[in-house]
Amino acid sequence: MFGLTSALQYYLYNSPTDMRKSFDGLCDVIQGRMMRNPVSGEVFIFINKRRDLMKILHWEYGGFVLYYKRLESGTFELPVHRSADHSTAVYWPQLMMMVEGISLQSVRIRKRYLLTATG
Repeated sequence: MFGLTSALQYYLYNSPTDMRKSFDGLCDVIQGRMMRNPVSGEVFIFINKRRDLMKILHWEYGGFVLYYKRLESGTFELPVHRSADHSTAVYWPQLMMMVEGISLQSVRIRKRYLLTATG
């Protein structure tokens, strides 16, 4: 079954990506630049230089799934990130706002309980 949910972990690659890359090329970026495991079940988001193309790579049981979105007008707004990092953790609501064209800067996020590894 195809599907991305809020239960998954999402990582945005912070550098512009050549959208000619497919499964193997994106896996090389994940391993070599992001220092993550492409088959971990995490979801990896890539944006081109003009910010009008997005690819999302996800490992599901049995193989990779590649989602591709092209905007006919406008650009994807990206979350603020630390320049030294190659990737930024993105929450499901942020990804949905990016895809739907909602400004991430003007949204006020209310406090919610977040389960952490320490309790």
